[in-house]
Parts: sequence; C-alpha cells; structure tokens
Amino acid sequence: MNIPIWTGISTFAAGQTPFGFYDSQQDFKTDANKVADFCARRLGYPLADVELQSGSFFTAFEEAVTTYGNELYAYKVRENYLSLEGSNSLIESNEKIITPNMAGIVRISEQYGVEAGVGGNVTWYSGSLKLKNGVQDYDMTSWAEASASLNAGDSIEVKRIFYEISPAMSRYFDPYAGTGTGMMNMLDSFGWGNYSPAINFMLMPINYDLQTIQAIEFNDQIRKSQYTFELINNKLRIFPIPNYNDMGGTIDQSLHFQYIKKSERQNPYTNGINKVTNVAEVPFTNPNYDNINSIGRQWIFEYTLALCKEMLGYIRGKYSSIPIPDSSVTLNQSDLISAATSEKTSLIERLRGYFDETSRDKLLERRANENDFLQKELNKVPYTIYIG
Repeated sequence: MNIPIWTGISTFAAGQTPFGFYDSQQDFKTDANKVADFCARRLGYPLADVELQSGSFFTAFEEAVTTYGNELYAYKVRENYLSLEGSNSLIESNEKIITPNMAGIVRISEQYGVEAGVGGNVTWYSGSLKLKNGVQDYDMTSWAEASASLNAGDSIEVKRIFYEISPAMSRYFDPYAGTGTGMMNMLDSFGWGNYSPAINFMLMPINYDLQTIQAIEFNDQIRKSQYTFELINNKLRIFPIPNYNDMGGTIDQSLHFQYIKKSERQNPYTNGINKVTNVAEVPFTNPNYDNINSIGRQWIFEYTLALCKEMLGYIRGKYSSIPIPDSSVTLNQSDLISAATSEKTSLIERLRGYFDETSRDKLLERRANENDFLQKELNKVPYTIYIG
C-alpha cells in the first residue's frame, strides 16, 4: 500500500482531529497549519522525508492543547479544592475567578462544635425521663430503646442533663430593695430614712452582689443536699435520691436532657446531588484555545513537536534499516523516542513549576519579601526635619 506522507502543504478543516475539541475555535484553525509546518521543518523537512501526514500533526496539536488544559486546571483544583468541595458542580469554572472561602474549614471543624455543644452538623434531640420516688439509678439505654425512635443497632449519647437547683440569682432579692442586711441603717445615716421603707435608692457595688450570690451558693452546698448527677456508660445516678413524699410532691418529677444519635455522628456523608464531591467533579472543561496567551501557546508548540517526534520514532521503528543498492540506511527511531520522552518530561515539569510559582502562597511570600526590601530601601532615605 502506497500511503502518502507529508508533502509540505496542509489545509486544516473541522473533523481532522480525533476529538474535535477545538475545531471550531478560530485561533486553533489558524495555528493548526502553522504548527504542522513548524513541526515538519524541525523534523528535517524538506531535506529529509517526514513519514507523517497533516492529520498526525493536527492530532499532536490537539493533544498538546488538552494536556496544557489538564495541567492548568489540575493546578487550579489543587489550589482551591477546599473552597470548591461542596459547590455547585453544574457551574462551569473555566472563566470564573475562584474566591477562597472558609466553608471547607468550617465543615471540617463542625465535628468539634458537636462535641462542645456549640453548633455542628449533628442534631441534638430533647428528651425527658420520669423520676421515680426513691429510685436513684436509671438506664438511659433502656429509655432510648423505648422512646428515641432508633434504628436497629443504633444508640444514643447523652450530651446535657438539666438537673440543677435553681440559680442563686433567682433567689436573691433585687439589689435596689431593702434586704435586711443593714442598708436601712446606712440610709438613716445619710438622712434618707424617711423614704418608703420598702425601697431604697442606694446602688451597691457589684462585688456586693457577687458576694451575696456566693453566700447563697455556699449555703446550699454546705447546709443542703446538693443537686447533681453522675453519668457513666449511659447509666444515670441522681443526687439526692428523689423523695417527693418528704417534699410534699412540689418539685418537678421529670428530668430533662439532650442527646444525639450515634449513627448520625458516625455518618460521614453529606447530600452530594449537583455538588462537587471529588476532584473529578470540579466543573472544568477543555480550555478555549483562543484565550491562551503566547506563553501557553509556545509551550503547546513545543509539546506538539515532542509528540510528533514520538510518533515518527514509532513509525520508523517498524524497520531498523532500509536496504538500498550496495548499502542500507539506518533509521533514527531510538534517538527520536528518547528525545521525545525527555522533552515531554521536561516540558511537564517546567509547566508545573511555572504554575507553582504563581500559586497563592508563593505570590504572598513574594509580596512580603518585596515589602521587606522596600522598607530597607526607604530606611536609607534621609528624613526631612520639619520646623513648624
């Protein structure tokens, strides 16, 4: 079969690339013929035949653009994934400025809020337990099985129990009112004793109120049975032992508490419908070649050439030599493949290094260094003395 090789002339048209990603983009159509001519000349044409067709050059050109876009957007994902995870996966990201946000960090830290009881992503439920006269110990697991609507194998963890004596402040007289602590005598000393005996207008210092509240609490702690509880392995022990007969049945016989379902805390999944859940779902598409600047295009031209060298090397590797009258011609298959492999690796490393140097942390570091050097330079400027 006599298959034609490169003739030095190509005319690009839509459909001549395997995927057609960029066939409709004007700059790609314009550059395709130029790239084919560039690569052919770099491979030795017209002094040597190049066993490639125009479609081979176009294929390499399309792959080079796609590789450039892949490296570019992989860098963008690495740089911003903490802000992108959980965002809308239907909004294309190519032409968007990605603003860093705290959503990912807050989502990570929500687990601490759950345990501290200050927020988080696990629901706290409310429950109440009927206290029994003379019964001190209660099994919260048994309560949960009967009242918490649990799934099979699930259990609860009690987070907060409301079993405290009423606060001292609620049992403390209004500091503006006479409390029988000697303030009336102080009022008499100022000549205010003829005012209404129920109310005084003497504002006491705040430390007086704090000491009075503390005195009430110490009184409860020393002279009364203190209200408290002990919770170990969902076994609740109440202090003091409920005894409503002695107290005339006047106190609330229900114990209120808050709890979580362990299955909800152990569930790591969040609804991911139309959300970015992994790096493969970040909505980047192939780049628009028309928007790639000269820096990117030069890299693409060089990578296209490396791909063409690789293709030509595999083609020439079909025969190690070609016989001619009285001699033979040895082909340079190994040299082409070796050079192509080295150039592709070098170009990828160069591109990644370029992207890393433009990362957010590197730019901020460079700006900080510039500010330091600028300050050192300004320190050498003589100070002007103003006389006003």
